[in-house]
Amino acid sequence: MGSNYTKRYSEEYKRDAIELVRSSGRTVTEVARELGVNSESLRGWVKKARAAQDTGSGPGSVRAGRAADDRDEELKRLRKLTAEQAKTIEILKKATASSMGRCNTGLL
Repeated sequence: MGSNYTKRYSEEYKRDAIELVRSSGRTVTEVARELGVNSESLRGWVKKARAAQDTGSGPGSVRAGRAADDRDEELKRLRKLTAEQAKTIEILKKATASSMGRCNTGLL
C-alpha cells in the first residue's frame, strides 16, 4: 500500500508551494498534483501557514506583513489612478457635449 519512505521538503520549497496555492487561484489538489506533492501534506502546510499568519508568528509572518504593506500601497495607487481617470472622463464628456452642440447648430 503506502511507502515507508517519507519525503522531506525544505522550508523554502514549502513557502513557495504555499504561495503558489494562494496566488494561482487553483485548488490545493491541483497544485499538489502539479508539484508531485501529496495533497494532504500541502493542505497541512497551507493550514499551518494561515494559522501562523493569523497569530503573527512563524517564519512567514514578516513576509506576510510585507505582502500586506505591498497590497495597501497598490490599493492606494489604484484608488488614485481611478480618481484621475474619473476626472479625465468628466472632462471628455463635457468637451464632447460642447463640441456636439456646435456641430448640431450648423446642420439645421
